[in-house]
Amino acid sequence: MKKTAKYSAWCIGLCLLSPLSIAEQVIDADVVIVGGGLSGLAAAVTAQENGVKTIVLEKMAIIGGAGNYPEGSLGIGTRIQKKEGINITPEKVFERVMEFHHWRVNAPVIRTLLNHSGETIDWLEDIGVKFKGIKTTFPAEKSLYTWHIYQGSGSAAIKVLATTFKQKGGEIFTETPAQKLLFDEQGGIKGVAAKNSAGETIIFNAGNVVLSTGGFASNKEMLAKYVPDINTRGMEKVMYRGPEVDGRAGDGINMALSAKAALAGMGTLAGNSPYLDDEPAIYQFMGPDHMKQARAALSQPFLWVNKHGERFYNESAGSNFSDVYNALTANDGLMYSVFDEKMKQRMIDSGPLTPFNAIVVPGQKMTALDEGIAKGLKTGYAFKADSIEALAEKIKVDPAKLKETINKVNQYSDNKYDPDFSRKPEHLVRFDTRHGPYYALKGLRAFFLTLGGVKVNTHMQALDDNGDPINGLYVTGQDIGGLYDSTYDLLAEGSASSFALTSGRLAARHIADHKK
Repeated sequence: MKKTAKYSAWCIGLCLLSPLSIAEQVIDADVVIVGGGLSGLAAAVTAQENGVKTIVLEKMAIIGGAGNYPEGSLGIGTRIQKKEGINITPEKVFERVMEFHHWRVNAPVIRTLLNHSGETIDWLEDIGVKFKGIKTTFPAEKSLYTWHIYQGSGSAAIKVLATTFKQKGGEIFTETPAQKLLFDEQGGIKGVAAKNSAGETIIFNAGNVVLSTGGFASNKEMLAKYVPDINTRGMEKVMYRGPEVDGRAGDGINMALSAKAALAGMGTLAGNSPYLDDEPAIYQFMGPDHMKQARAALSQPFLWVNKHGERFYNESAGSNFSDVYNALTANDGLMYSVFDEKMKQRMIDSGPLTPFNAIVVPGQKMTALDEGIAKGLKTGYAFKADSIEALAEKIKVDPAKLKETINKVNQYSDNKYDPDFSRKPEHLVRFDTRHGPYYALKGLRAFFLTLGGVKVNTHMQALDDNGDPINGLYVTGQDIGGLYDSTYDLLAEGSASSFALTSGRLAARHIADHKK
């Protein structure tokens, strides 16, 4: 077949070669996958493994999207868990997940994704993805131990998936955004119209289309339409932005709407807070040590205050970013983390009291923290003063109120009891009120994923308003809606990336089993 558009090959990092302009502008395939992230590539490899001729369309120049950034993915009953002596069942995880969401979710789909999550992790290992092992941010009595940490983050998995797909004969077209779904005279799916970087329209004929475009986190109009203003206001500075993730514009959801698909949970976000003001969240998450350690310091359980200089949250639970996001939403999306010189030195010498995900963990010395604070003093997310009153003035809170709050916390430290929010006794550290300097880090809400999208069944087929499947149309990953109620379930650690991978594989299997 004469190719009509440029197709990709690996170059440095995750960058793929641009499509080559060619004469023929029609390409035939069994399935077209719109989006080259975790779910799209998992679907692509699985389809190609099962003899289904597959093409992936990626609108960006770099594949992977937000799938480049997960630390790990949920899996149940994996070889890794068995090796580590972890015995967890889908029944147990399902019970906890449904309790968290109060059953206001698509229970059959969630159970299906959990049931197949372990085989997804094992399959990733089989094709060459490497894992460090199981990690958790929860105490032993609470953790489900499902979080499988990648060696090299999600980007390493993306590279293995894309390489495997190419080796099996699949093609990835980068800088080739899908424009619209194509329908036959009976209204059935017959392919996708796309446009390459030269502006040429390419028709991809296929009886099956998988929409895997990562949600709509980069689409301000859709956020304004579907998400209450209180949940998006003021987060632009710290939201996940970058060349890989800016493509999350709701393309898949809008294409599904053109096929009369139904939506679910469109107002739900995966809140991820707090993040340092004026610094992109990805930079704090994946950047240099001084940024990661400054972000870790922001969430330490010393003292968090709102714009009034008052506590508003149990600082011991600072690692639960979904709950922190909700608490910040109730406090105008703003907080200050306050600590003294002794507390700062404790982080440098001994590490954090609580983890920042699996990025900066207890026992890991924060030797780059001073550099992170120095940067913040210049850019505006860090503040330093010789007295509590002077620090209060710099962060624009009432000096008397901040001093009152610190004195109250010191009393709690003496009594080893927090009557306000039940902070853990070991986190009730006393402030030195006589000797400075004192520090404050400014934190804002952020979110990293939208969690609303298209209603699907257990085969990941898009459903219409009657709950009937739209033949030939599949939806995976963050384009699916109804998997979360009001917020992300952090207890099911790694669920978003796991659901993305597993939904892609299940969609591809169904296509292979019902190949047109």
